[in-house]
Parts: sequence; C-alpha cells; structure tokens
Amino acid sequence: MNIFSLIFLSVFGLFNLFGLSQDLFIRQLLFLLFGFIAYFVIKFIGIHFFRINSKFFYWFFVAVLIITFIVGLEVKGSKRWLNFYFFNFQGSEFFKVFFILFLSEILTVKSLLSNTFLNFIKVFLFFLIPFLIIFKQPDLGNAMVYFFIFFTLLVFSTFSKKYLSYLIGLMVIFIPIGWLIMKDYQKARILSFLNPHLDVQGSAYNMIQSIITIGSGMFFGRGLGLGTQSRLFFLPENTTDFAFASLIEQFGFFGGFFVLIFFTAITIYLVKKTIFFYYQKSEEDQKKFLYCLGMLTYFVSQTIINIGMNMGIMPVAGITLPFISYGGSSVMALLIGFALVP
Repeated sequence: MNIFSLIFLSVFGLFNLFGLSQDLFIRQLLFLLFGFIAYFVIKFIGIHFFRINSKFFYWFFVAVLIITFIVGLEVKGSKRWLNFYFFNFQGSEFFKVFFILFLSEILTVKSLLSNTFLNFIKVFLFFLIPFLIIFKQPDLGNAMVYFFIFFTLLVFSTFSKKYLSYLIGLMVIFIPIGWLIMKDYQKARILSFLNPHLDVQGSAYNMIQSIITIGSGMFFGRGLGLGTQSRLFFLPENTTDFAFASLIEQFGFFGGFFVLIFFTAITIYLVKKTIFFYYQKSEEDQKKFLYCLGMLTYFVSQTIINIGMNMGIMPVAGITLPFISYGGSSVMALLIGFALVP
C-alpha cells in the first residue's frame, strides 16, 4: 500500500502542477523519475550501508548547510539552495532523512545512554548545530520540523526523562530570544495569523488569499487549469507553499478528500511499522523503531503545518506539502526516506 500511495500522491501533485505551469510539470516529472529510481536503488542496497555510514552523512550535510549559508542562492532574503544550474539543491531537505538515521543510531548507543548530563549535551549539540544554521538561513518552517523530530525521538529513547525538563527549559528561554532574532517578515506572519486584519494587503495577504482560493473550489472544483485565484497569481507561491489551496481550487473538496485519504494511508503504514518495532527488544529493532518514528514525525508534521497554514489555522511557514508541492529536493528526499523504512 505504501508505494501505491506514494505514486498516487505524486501523480495528483503532477496533475495539480499541470494546471498551473506546464514547465514546472515537466521538471517535477523528471524529479519524480529520479526520485523513484533512487527509491528502488536504495531498497536494493538496504539500510545497513547507510546506517553504518550515518555519522559521515551527518557531517557531510552539516558541511553542505554551512556552504549554502555562505555562498547559497539567495531567493527573497533566504539562502536555502545551492545552484547546480539544472537543479537547485536544498541541503536541509535531504538532511532530514540522514538526521533521523543518525539520531536513531546514537540514541541506541549504550555509552551515550549512561544518563549523564555531559552525554545529553553531546546529543543536544548534534541537533543544535543544523537547527541554528537552518534557522539563520532563515528557514523557520524546516527548523521547526528538525525540532519536532529531535524532541519526539528523545522522548521515546531510553534517555532519562529528567533531561526533557532541561530541553523544555531551553525552549522557554529560546522563545523570546528567537523572537528577537527573527526577521521582520517572520514576526509579521505570526502577528497576522493572530490578527488577519492587521495587514490585509501585506503580511496577511497570502493567508487570506489561500482561504479564498480553497473556498472558490467548492465541492468538485473549477477544473484542471481553470482556477482563477491560482492561475492568475492572486495566490502567491501557488505551486509550493500554497499548492494545497491550488489543488482544492482545481479539484474541489472531492479531490482534497482523496488526497487526505492517501496521506492517512501513508501515516497508518508508518504508525504500524513504528508500533511493530517498538515491541521488539533487540538493539537493532530499537534503531528501526526510532527511524520509523522519525519518518512518521517528519511526514506528519510537514503535512499538518502546510495544510494548516493553507486553511488559515496555523501561521504561514515556508514548508512544502509532501508530494504535492513543487520541489525536486523535497520529493527526492522523501522517497529516499521511505526507501530506508525497514
């Protein structure tokens, strides 16, 4: 069921793009072809190779993030991509999978689980390094996904739960500091979420247009390529951040309902895998449990955040909807991640 759900969502995402931009449709089709080739190649190689080299992959992608921060392609004030001419490589998307894999390894190493404060700091730094780089790109949405992954895996690891109180304490301290170092447009997005009428033509514009776009789709949608809000660009970022709103406008509640069914099917698949390995006792199975849990957190958090911001019930964050939003790095990273699910 897993691979068919992935294919269905990918095809639905392609149809959505076809109604918005034929050029992006072709590019996304190529990304998906490469992604599914990578999926089957990685399935053939197996997770063991990537697991024993997880530390290398971790530091490799940290280096990629640093290089991106220094010389990356700047788009609308954010440096998130390395320009390879034919493909803009977003390291923070690919890193998610290997970040989960690395954490699932170190959180099962007995020498690190001796429950000393020093070991907790060591593990925390493995999270903090990429989190701060991504936060400063700035990419608040992806930084939050990294936090959700780390916090969830820490909760279900064998680390003493007293260290969670330290982490929560750090969160309480970081929130006001984080607010002070946020970009002005990030603060405006949060304030406009709390009061959409604060700046209707400015910071709240995207959210308001997204809600209008979803409403205009009604039950069966306006039809492929006939969405006025998205097609005529009243809705900004209609192929990426707000691809779900564009999809609803074209295919209506009916189309959105079936997309959500397949999102649910993938979630149930990951939940079943996670529960199965949770009850196994070997260290190897515990690694598989943490990896499946990490993928579940990754997939569900991005889905909820993106759909929530499209519907105006969560603040706007630059984060993709799995397999629906346009983006080569996003779809290929997800397919690699699912290929490594045991």
